Amino acid sequence: MAPLITHLYTADPSAHVFEGRVYIYPSHDRETDIQFNDNGDQYDMADYHVFSTDSLDPAAPVIDHGVVLRTEDIPWVSKQLWAPDAAQGRDGKYYLYFPARDKAGVFRIGVAVGDRPEGPFTPDPEPIKGSYSIDPASFVDTDGAAYLYFGGLWGGQLQCYQGGNTADVFDDSWQGPKEPTGAEAKAMGARVAKLTDDMHQFAEEPREVVILAPETGEPIAADDHDRRFFEAAWMHKRADKYYFSYSTGDTHYLCYATGDTPYGPFTYGGRILEPVLGWTTHHSIVEFQGRWWLFHHDCELSKGVNHLRSVKVKEIFYDDEGKILPVDVNAS
Repeated sequence: MAPLITHLYTADPSAHVFEGRVYIYPSHDRETDIQFNDNGDQYDMADYHVFSTDSLDPAAPVIDHGVVLRTEDIPWVSKQLWAPDAAQGRDGKYYLYFPARDKAGVFRIGVAVGDRPEGPFTPDPEPIKGSYSIDPASFVDTDGAAYLYFGGLWGGQLQCYQGGNTADVFDDSWQGPKEPTGAEAKAMGARVAKLTDDMHQFAEEPREVVILAPETGEPIAADDHDRRFFEAAWMHKRADKYYFSYSTGDTHYLCYATGDTPYGPFTYGGRILEPVLGWTTHHSIVEFQGRWWLFHHDCELSKGVNHLRSVKVKEIFYDDEGKILPVDVNAS
């Protein structure tokens, strides 16, 4: 399966259908001499491109709309424009959500607004109040309510917020590849908050996304590395069911869980994607022209260089019970 984009390295693809086209909002990998570490310093991204296409046929062209936002455009940012996402607001404008380190080195989430899905985007001068960690994923429900999911462990700093769900409980002693462990420890979950009508702020304090083990009905354990949340939250809705999907991080699976509301709780449903070449796995799922598609990345184009990734897409299918069937990336 060939990458969608080959003239530069792209990762963490967030895909949406706007105005009859698929728009892809990825991070932009670049060459760096920074050595690999568990804080992710080698992922030294500095800007965002937006891509779009009117067909997911492998031969269809993908348009690069160019750079739509740079580090130097955002007053509060010091570095690392990691995985972004976008949404359309009730006002018809488009909102780009992005994580970055502030001047103190703490990850926050910002928002930028544009008149078109391809940007350009003008950032707010400050991050979203009460925001923290990484990997924002926007979801607009069928009733028009908008939500933001976010969070990532280790370099994403989510483990630094064990004292609560607000940005003022950051505990610097938990920075690095650390998280709660032990037989009684429960896996830390992503966070979710409803957005204000203007899409610029949280309308409520973020709450934890709980994933339950189907065999016990209890939250998944922290040492259940094959099923627990690590990063790369995504939400999509099919019929009346909410699908929360995510990466397990150090075990490199893409998994999903289902629930009856955007807040959950969600019950673990299974794996979508087995590990691919490269250290990270990050994705999105979108319906386009009556079919469902998984966007993800790997390091095939860079021959395994972990911080030089490329976006790919594959059709996915559901069984009669609504379960997502595992994806075979090698199938034609």
